[in-house]
Amino acid sequence: MSAEIECLASEVVYRNRWLRVREDRIRRPSGAEGIYGVVEKPDFVVIAPIENGMIYLVQQYRYPVAGRFWELPQGAWEDSPDAAPERLAAGELREETGLVASSIRNAGHLYLAYGFCNQGYHVFLASGLSHVGEQRDAEEEDLIARAFPLGTVDAMITKGEIKDATTVAALGLLRLKGWI
Repeated sequence: MSAEIECLASEVVYRNRWLRVREDRIRRPSGAEGIYGVVEKPDFVVIAPIENGMIYLVQQYRYPVAGRFWELPQGAWEDSPDAAPERLAAGELREETGLVASSIRNAGHLYLAYGFCNQGYHVFLASGLSHVGEQRDAEEEDLIARAFPLGTVDAMITKGEIKDATTVAALGLLRLKGWI
């Protein structure tokens, strides 16, 4: 795929352990010039752990929006950004829920918000679940994991109780594929 917008110059304006923000000076096909801000983050995984009509969600405090919300387990390994998505999915599932899965199927790859960010995520369905104990990071010390009937989660989405777009998109993809 060829670029339709030409990058004339690029400067990293902020960076930390989790992300970089760059500002690009660009030229559009019409010749008009402008700037484009881009957030660069490594891909992450989102896992739908489902067993016997029950789906496991996690809840934690999300600082940017000052609230606690239910969502599918998800995450990335900043220290291993090139980890295989399947390995990352199994690790995040164990870390956040204490579950291991005998089957983890990759449903596909989506982008989080490609209007300003290059981050994508791999969607997984986990089944054949066994509880072996959580291994949470310090950032997840307040995390709660709980199983819900699938119908309850659907109702939580339609009532606006689940606000995480990644969770809604992942469940939609899995339903469209006929996996749930």
